[in-house]
Amino acid sequence: MQIRMDKENRELKAHGSYEFPVNISYEQLSRYERGSFSWHWHPEIELTFVLSGQIGYQVNGKSYVLKEGDGIFCNTNALHSGHMIDGMDCVYISTTFAPRFLYGFSNSVIQTRYVEPVLTDMQLASIVFSPEIDWQNQVLACMHRIYDLSLSQPSAFEMEIQGLLLSIWIEIYRHASFSGESQNTAAARDVERLRILLDYIHRHYMEHLTLEDLAAQIHICRSECCRFFKKCMNESLFDYLLDYRIEKSLPLLLERQASITSVAEQTGFSSPAYFSKIFRQQMGCSPSEYRNRADHT
Repeated sequence: MQIRMDKENRELKAHGSYEFPVNISYEQLSRYERGSFSWHWHPEIELTFVLSGQIGYQVNGKSYVLKEGDGIFCNTNALHSGHMIDGMDCVYISTTFAPRFLYGFSNSVIQTRYVEPVLTDMQLASIVFSPEIDWQNQVLACMHRIYDLSLSQPSAFEMEIQGLLLSIWIEIYRHASFSGESQNTAAARDVERLRILLDYIHRHYMEHLTLEDLAAQIHICRSECCRFFKKCMNESLFDYLLDYRIEKSLPLLLERQASITSVAEQTGFSSPAYFSKIFRQQMGCSPSEYRNRADHT
């Protein structure tokens, strides 16, 4: 399994409905082929509560390790991804909701005074919640209660969920450290540059890509492009490209309709031998062994 995205890395999954724009789901990293979900974004706000294990969580240029009982707020349109730590599974609750669910109608006092300042502050792309801090523990309790309500669905549960989300928002607003950095600042420019690079890689990974190609997308020199990507992603451009190509090869191998040579070509590797070498380094087995193991599970 992997997150379905459009060409701009926007998640395609429906996050609730127009009438009730909230989606609450029980998630496990082990459900993803490599124990991780790819960089993506969506206009909805996302709240994540860790039930067991740990998760490495990245939002824009920041990295976190969340353990059992922790939570995180991921702001609208923020780039984010997650992965296992030391190969151990993580179980978590994901709650995504449209900002309008909080404020009701455009230009209301709730929207302009309390919601928009959080949504548009680049330094509030993410907030980690710890049970050791009183107000954050209250937020975490609300997040868990929302999940319980989604399962039991008692009378008026939708209204109670809305009330809990508003309670969470009040705590975020009261305790947030507003930087005043709007989406027109250098930080916003860097996030947009990163989106452009990821988008280009995700659309052209099957082709022969050069550093010149990538740097040209954001109009900077090759060395600056490498430094920028490393700063934002904590890995090199080349390593990310190889990792993404391996990820895209997995469903092709499981379909069994293409030879190993064809899979290598379709995912941008220069030769089957190089594909097999990188695959073994990352997956701990050869492409053929991975395909055969899937037949026995």
